[in-house]
Amino acid sequence: MIMIVIKIGGSEGTDYQQICADIAAHIKAGQQIIVVHGASHETNQLSLALNHPPEFLTSVSGHESRRTDRKTLEIFIMAVAGKINTLIVETLQQQGINAFGLTGCDGRLLMGERKKAIQAMIDGKRRIIRDDYTGKVENVNTKLLQILCDAGYTPVIAPIALSNEYEAINVDGDRAAAKIAGALQAQELIIFTNVPGLLKDVSQPDSLIMHIPKTNIERYMDIARGRMKKKILGASEAILEGVACVRLTSGKVQTPLSNALAGNCTVIQ
Repeated sequence: MIMIVIKIGGSEGTDYQQICADIAAHIKAGQQIIVVHGASHETNQLSLALNHPPEFLTSVSGHESRRTDRKTLEIFIMAVAGKINTLIVETLQQQGINAFGLTGCDGRLLMGERKKAIQAMIDGKRRIIRDDYTGKVENVNTKLLQILCDAGYTPVIAPIALSNEYEAINVDGDRAAAKIAGALQAQELIIFTNVPGLLKDVSQPDSLIMHIPKTNIERYMDIARGRMKKKILGASEAILEGVACVRLTSGKVQTPLSNALAGNCTVIQ
C-alpha cells in the first residue's frame, strides 16, 4: 500500500470540500493517506476579531513565521484544532472516510524543543525575541499513527506540538508534515499551496519549475519567495529523511491530488 502524507495549506479560499473529495477517492482506491493542515487565514481572522492583530517575523535567513506569544498560541489552537481540524474531519466523514482528528499534543504525537529565543529582522535591525511559543518537530510518535492507520482511520493532524517541557508550541505545518513523512518512510509528501508549485517568477504562473533533482534543492532556495521558502526547506528535510518524492502543487484546482500525482506541479525526487 502506498503511503502519502498531504499538507493542506490554510490560506484564504482553500476549498476543503474539493480537496477532501479527491483525497477520499484515493483512499477508497487503496492508498494510505495522512493529512496535516494549517489555519493561517482563520488564525488571522480570529486574531483580528479578538483584538490581537497577527504579527509576522522574518528570520535572519529570510524565513517568514508567525509571531507567537501565549495569546497568539491560544488563538492558533482555537483556529487550527477547534475549527479547521474538525471541518476537515467532518468533510472526510461525509465522503465515507473514517477520519480521526488530533493535534501533535495528543499522545505526544509531535515533540520538539521550544525555541529559547528568536532572532528576527525588524526595521532593518536584528532583534532577539524570547517570549515566543514556537519550535521544531524533532520526534514523531509513529507507533500511534500506525495504530490508527492499522485500525482503518485516516489521521488528520493539526500542527501543534509538545515541547520537551510539555508546553504546547506552534510548529511550521510544512516542516511537521515533512518530519511525519520521513518518520513513516512515506513514498510521497504532497504540499498543497495557492500556486502551481515553485515559480521562477511569482508574477508569471506559467514559469513553473517542473522538476528539481534532490541533489540540487538548496540551489532553489534563492528562487523561492515568502512562505515558499519554508515549503522548499520542508521538502529538503523530507528527502533527507528518505521520502522518495515531494510534490509542491496548487490545492485550488479540480482534483488537486490527482493533478499532483499526474506531475502537474513541482516534483522533487
